[in-house]
Amino acid sequence: MSMPAEEAVGDLVARTLAEAGVAFAFGVISIHNMPILDAILRQGRIIFVPARGEAGAMNMADAYARVSQSLGVCVTSTGTAAGNAAGSQVEALTAGSRVLHITSQLDTIYMDRDRAAIHDVPRQPDMLKAVSKAYFRVWEARTTVPVLQAAMAAALSAPSGPVSVEIPVDVQRSPAAVPLRIGAPQLAATQPDAAQIDALAAIVRAAKKPMLWLGGGAKGACEAADELLARGFCAVTSTNGRAVVGEDHPRNLGAFNMTPQAQAVFDQCDLMIVVGSRLRGNETRNNALRLGGFLAQIDADAAQGGRNYAADLFVHGEARPALEALLRRLPARMQVDDAFARDVLRARVAGETALAKGLGPYAELANVLRDRVHKNALPFVRDVTIGNSTFGNRYVRLAAPHLGVHALGGGIGQGIAMAVGAACAMPAKKTVALLGDGGAMVNVGEFATAVEQKSNIVFVLMNDQAYGVIANIQDAQYGNRQAYCRLHTPDFGLLARAMGLAHEHICDIASFPSRFDAALATQGPILLEIDMLAIGPYAERFGGPPAGAAGGGT
Repeated sequence: MSMPAEEAVGDLVARTLAEAGVAFAFGVISIHNMPILDAILRQGRIIFVPARGEAGAMNMADAYARVSQSLGVCVTSTGTAAGNAAGSQVEALTAGSRVLHITSQLDTIYMDRDRAAIHDVPRQPDMLKAVSKAYFRVWEARTTVPVLQAAMAAALSAPSGPVSVEIPVDVQRSPAAVPLRIGAPQLAATQPDAAQIDALAAIVRAAKKPMLWLGGGAKGACEAADELLARGFCAVTSTNGRAVVGEDHPRNLGAFNMTPQAQAVFDQCDLMIVVGSRLRGNETRNNALRLGGFLAQIDADAAQGGRNYAADLFVHGEARPALEALLRRLPARMQVDDAFARDVLRARVAGETALAKGLGPYAELANVLRDRVHKNALPFVRDVTIGNSTFGNRYVRLAAPHLGVHALGGGIGQGIAMAVGAACAMPAKKTVALLGDGGAMVNVGEFATAVEQKSNIVFVLMNDQAYGVIANIQDAQYGNRQAYCRLHTPDFGLLARAMGLAHEHICDIASFPSRFDAALATQGPILLEIDMLAIGPYAERFGGPPAGAAGGGT
């Protein structure tokens, strides 16, 4: 028998990723990751997208993972480069994104020894562990494939999340035997306990006004959730769980979960089943919302049981097998109170009507996005901006849960890069990205990446020449003392021209529908700048999350 062939670990990394189905990787090239990226180039099986910074690269990989429903890969260098990606990796961790972060290390004789070698961070593993679901290191060349497969399996298995792998640069150059076959990573599945499902089914059969609270962890359970609504359930979603059931379904309250009408619905509800949601503070008024009579919880992460609300029954398991098992125990049509469904629909309509009224002149813009994004099944990416906090997060309807991408953790300035990643995942569709001028400046260099990649994106930039929500909060809570929120804003037309980015300046909202439709019909990236100083303010000023909620304006 002939001995297996050998190749450098960098080549083996590229080969293992390609065999796992990875089509895109995002990152910034460096001396400490060049063996891997050179192999990606030579093998030609993966498209590498060079971002302008590691923060943007991680956002791209994150959004790609969400929209493609597969593994997103980010490649960085060691030290400062890995640190640059850390903030964006916090977002991926918050969203539970299936991201593999491959970063480097010094030569093995220097790492972890604080010898002041270039790019040295003695406690880099501690940083990576803090922002990762799991952390691995390739110590020897022979462990490359098993470690990568373990890392990919960890990132993809529920509860999913970003996983970091360190590969020292000397190991990247070292030879290793090529396995006879490199298989796909094997995923771990968390099946629910049958006795727990039996107990839940008994509670469901007795309920007259049952609801599902659907979070991001329920995205893989769309068919089962739809069937539960067909049998008599109503639903409400988190912002990350939107479109798990149809956003136009009459039994779906959607993400209008904190209105007075929604609270009245919850007060009637005799059974709330929370599926794959952490019931975040800024979606529950810091857990002050009352969520019904009996609260059951289904989650792939056992540690989430009762974390924010006391659960009368906790089922440890993934959403899809848990809901499918529940359906097998239920009748084809439950004996529910149909008047409750009408109350849910009225509550949603009331929420939508009140929101649209508060938008003032921007209701026209919101309605155009609402119609086009849903009808054309477009990816919809949102940065942290007043536009998203008001209408983007709940009013503009999504056609499917994987088509919604927003900064779940509330970090500003991630929208441009996320749009690039989303566009890579669905190049045949026009990605719509809703931005603010303040956030755009954080990673403005990624406009160049969008141009270079010919990314099929329409950027809708709401420009009020300020951190608008901060100014509103300061007016409301700090005696109109506006400080540090009105920063120098560039001429985005000149900036776009310098980058080769198509640009439209919109100072009359009546022209938005036709100009947006024209932008949808173009190929490549285009920036539609909404001049809010010319158009005027919202009818109601947005001053952050509702009273009693925590966090930023997400």
